[in-house]
Amino acid sequence: MVNHHVSPPPPAGRINVVDPSPLNWLYVLFNTMEEAVRTDREGKIIPSLASGWKWVDTRTLQLNLRDDALYHDQQPFTAEDVRRNFTQVKKWIAPHPPGTWLNLPEETRLEIIDKFTVRLHFPSAEGLALAKLRAHHYGNKLFWQTIGFGYSKLGSAEGHW
Repeated sequence: MVNHHVSPPPPAGRINVVDPSPLNWLYVLFNTMEEAVRTDREGKIIPSLASGWKWVDTRTLQLNLRDDALYHDQQPFTAEDVRRNFTQVKKWIAPHPPGTWLNLPEETRLEIIDKFTVRLHFPSAEGLALAKLRAHHYGNKLFWQTIGFGYSKLGSAEGHW
């Protein structure tokens, strides 16, 4: 008779995971941050931290944010988080290692309408705005106060990956 109630032995030792891939930053990013929008398996833009969006006019995109989203530290996600991340990323010369084509135009302004609504004001029509927002990741306040893609340690987020 097999005893199915025997506990496995306790863990022993330590496993060190090393990923030499230059894209590891992407894996870490996608498992610690979220975006306003994502893409489904067919490549269609779908809501993520945004519950939806609408074009107010040809140069203004409004994002309606989810009012029930929490960061891993249980802090609520709000329009202020979008502003903080937008402001931090605007400091970078090239915020996205895959290329500057993912940057929003430098003159883009962010307006907070209310706790869960923001508007992006572009200097001209921006047909790729939603696709570019797929690459704009939202870290919590603690992230920017401590690690912040290298600012705290290196004074810059440029070129350290």
